[in-house]
Amino acid sequence: MKYTFNLKLMLLAACLVVPLMSGHVIGQEAAEAEPGPVDDYLEMVDAAGAEYAPAFDFFTTSMLWTVIAAAMVFIMHLGFATLEVGLTQSKNTVNILFKNSFIIAIGLITYALVGFNSHYPGDFNGVFSFGWRPIGDLNADGGDGWGYGGLGLAMTGFGDFIFQAMFAATAATIVSGAVAERVKLPAFMIFAVLLVGFAYPVVGSWHWGGGWLGKLNGGNGFKDFAGSAVVHAFGGFAALACVILLGARKGKYTKDGIKPILGHSMPLAAVGVFLLFFGWFGFNGGSVLSAAPGPLGLVFTTTALAASAGAIGAIFTAWIVLKKPDLSMTLNGFLAGLVGITANADIVSPAGSMLIGLIAGIIVVFSVIMFDKLKIDDPVGAISVHGVCGVWGILAAALFEVVPEGADKQFFIGGQLIGVFAVAIAAFVFSFVVFLILKVTIGIRVSEEEEAEGLDIAEHGAPAYNIQ
Repeated sequence: MKYTFNLKLMLLAACLVVPLMSGHVIGQEAAEAEPGPVDDYLEMVDAAGAEYAPAFDFFTTSMLWTVIAAAMVFIMHLGFATLEVGLTQSKNTVNILFKNSFIIAIGLITYALVGFNSHYPGDFNGVFSFGWRPIGDLNADGGDGWGYGGLGLAMTGFGDFIFQAMFAATAATIVSGAVAERVKLPAFMIFAVLLVGFAYPVVGSWHWGGGWLGKLNGGNGFKDFAGSAVVHAFGGFAALACVILLGARKGKYTKDGIKPILGHSMPLAAVGVFLLFFGWFGFNGGSVLSAAPGPLGLVFTTTALAASAGAIGAIFTAWIVLKKPDLSMTLNGFLAGLVGITANADIVSPAGSMLIGLIAGIIVVFSVIMFDKLKIDDPVGAISVHGVCGVWGILAAALFEVVPEGADKQFFIGGQLIGVFAVAIAAFVFSFVVFLILKVTIGIRVSEEEEAEGLDIAEHGAPAYNIQ
């Protein structure tokens, strides 16, 4: 990697030019002031040697990209909310927006209080992390340099925290869509706190926190770049457990067959998907963990191609199976391709990414139809998109990549199966147990009268739309 940028010369020039541009009074103040950040950086470069100035430039750029990526992942929560609103009935809009508002708020707080230090606990037994403590001064090991993570993690401690924190609430948003229109609000809120604050960090630590999945076969046994399993399959199988216990919406499955319950705003659903598509560039691109140009460009390209191929796969599969071009399937096709590429965006070729996305788009159509036939009611297709296509993304990482040096191909596929099933089973069992306890204590489902009236009135006392 070559850099022509000379930090020392730029900073010296800034010291000379800024006072000249600022006028006589400011120049006097500058002359009398204590040494500022520019002087500190010059001293740092002098101490380390001028040849390290380009490296500092890379560190600064990487840190900037990290916080931009974190902001893009935050926007995904608006995408989840908008998609869920669009694919459900208007009488439940306030309830859905409230749930999604609570999820991001409680997700960030719990991740700061207990999640981050249990997600990345350092040395532990590889299965259960015990770092249940709040974050402290994450800049203590090097807020202005390489002390936190070195070249492989070119960011500060706070940069690492805020990027990972934006991921943390995603699992609960996946569940929110699957249980929409009939779940009791207090029960869902309690469940979301436990899922995001405790279950997600523990399972995530198995792979990203130095746990047993990350060490499988000497570190070459399980590949999940940005979370097809650890984020998406985790949320999808948690949702499956909740939906099984909750049951279907009234009137969905009748003696005469399946009765579609149409969403009230396909424009809102489409806006939600495109917000998610945009945010996914931060989700996958930020997972490079630096601004290294080669990997970053590859990840952006494979992410975009897989999403587009997913839409194409869903469009033509749904057109053939359902006899009409279906917009909701198309939108879920985009998301299926994105989930499928999340595990492997950094290791597959552009052609491989298109094939991964295309297959994901085909899978999601048949998966949605299958769950409907099983009378598992998922209003937004979250279980299919995140759960089923999350499994596909993990397997695709073994099928479409160059095997890591020293890894056995057969074991690598086996490691992918071990990893994704471990995550799925953990999410399903945890969610089933917690939701079952809630069901027999405070209840998890609103009454038939409340469901018919709509949760906006029943739970919140206010409709979303006041049209006169």
